[in-house]
Amino acid sequence: MPSSFGEVTTEAQLKAAYLVNFLKYVEFPGTRTTVNLCLFGRDSLGPYLAGYEGRQVGGRELRIRRVNSPEQIADCQEIFVPDTEEARLAAVLRWVDKQPILTVSDAETFTREGGGIALIRADGRLQFEVNVEALNRAGLRASPQMLRLAKPMSGAAR
Repeated sequence: MPSSFGEVTTEAQLKAAYLVNFLKYVEFPGTRTTVNLCLFGRDSLGPYLAGYEGRQVGGRELRIRRVNSPEQIADCQEIFVPDTEEARLAAVLRWVDKQPILTVSDAETFTREGGGIALIRADGRLQFEVNVEALNRAGLRASPQMLRLAKPMSGAAR
């Protein structure tokens, strides 16, 4: 399992590394000893995230969970919704509205639809867009360092 971006070899490994690293660069309200990264629906990143389970991320122990309903999402700090679940994106965004949960997807239009971070292919490589308004609504704050690395958002957020 890669421990840094330098060792990543596949796009799925890179996406998994991004998901873990986002947790280091986003401030969440409150104090916790654990951080839950939740995978929604039929995702393919679970195997690539397994090696991160139990590691310290920002001084908190990382836990990986699979979720499929609003009840299961309540204890998530980050939720990844794969593009294969695009039909359910709007529902997930309604479930987490105004909760301190970082929403991430690899659906191209995710940030324009109100999601927090979209993992997108641009210029032949994987990049990410940050919807600062969505993070603000969730009571989250991205570090200036992370925002400098983000690709400018295309289109207007809804």
